[in-house]
Amino acid sequence: MNQNDDDTDWMIEDEAQPNSQPRQGGANAAPAPPPWRVLIVDDDVDVHVVTKFSLSNACFQGRRLSFLHAYSGEEALNVLRNTPDIALVLLDVIMETSDAGLHVARQIRDSLHNNLVRIVLRTGQPGQALEHSIILDYDINDFWCKTDLTTRKLFTTVISSLRAYAGLEEAHRRSVALQNELDQARKLLAAVDQHAVIATLDARGHIVTVNDKFCTVFQYSREELQGADARLLHAPPYPQDQLADALQALKDGEAWTDVITTWRRDGQEVRLRVTATGDDGGAIIIGSVLQALKIPL
Repeated sequence: MNQNDDDTDWMIEDEAQPNSQPRQGGANAAPAPPPWRVLIVDDDVDVHVVTKFSLSNACFQGRRLSFLHAYSGEEALNVLRNTPDIALVLLDVIMETSDAGLHVARQIRDSLHNNLVRIVLRTGQPGQALEHSIILDYDINDFWCKTDLTTRKLFTTVISSLRAYAGLEEAHRRSVALQNELDQARKLLAAVDQHAVIATLDARGHIVTVNDKFCTVFQYSREELQGADARLLHAPPYPQDQLADALQALKDGEAWTDVITTWRRDGQEVRLRVTATGDDGGAIIIGSVLQALKIPL
């Protein structure tokens, strides 16, 4: 790596929010944000020293850089296993073997399943590694010959890698949050499914789907109910005011709740408190059984 760029003032990047205020000293001062973790992997101690010195003033999104060090491929993998929040790996290709760095790059993705960390390969012997084939065959983010990597180019590479990592990390957080919300919704639906009758109707008032509780309460199989007219469960005529209210609510995209009377297969009357939601294209009905009375024949 070339050290000709002695002035590193340009390396300090301040991306603080426009309305942020400088921190004041004292007990009420805001804690410093955590640094970006950068792992330097190289069997040459001088490369570690020069790299750390070259990036000592670097700052991205108000966060400094914190350096971890590994001097072999196996040591690098151990550090990565024990430090999951590493943002960037500056990885030498040739260490204990001629392809040790390539093995590490593959292990990071395939064995550690770490798809967030950015990997920048560096080599001091470019003739022993074809750049194009490495970029195509390995999930890396950049490839440099050490003799070409000036301090300015190193800074640019590191900042662009951290920017990419920050975007991926934020997307991952959102994905995890959405998955947690989905899991909670599934648990809630499972609980409702155990205690309520649930059915969906199409625009014609025909039954599309029902849950097991629905089949148990009304004594029909799912196959008998699917595609059947909902009036199978209610001797006509429907109370006109109730039907009008329900249809108007669905048309307006609002939820409708009321107590309705239905009949099951054996002629027993079943009173339900139902809530219906939907639109002109159909409805979802969720109900709880209030009362079941034998109808005199």
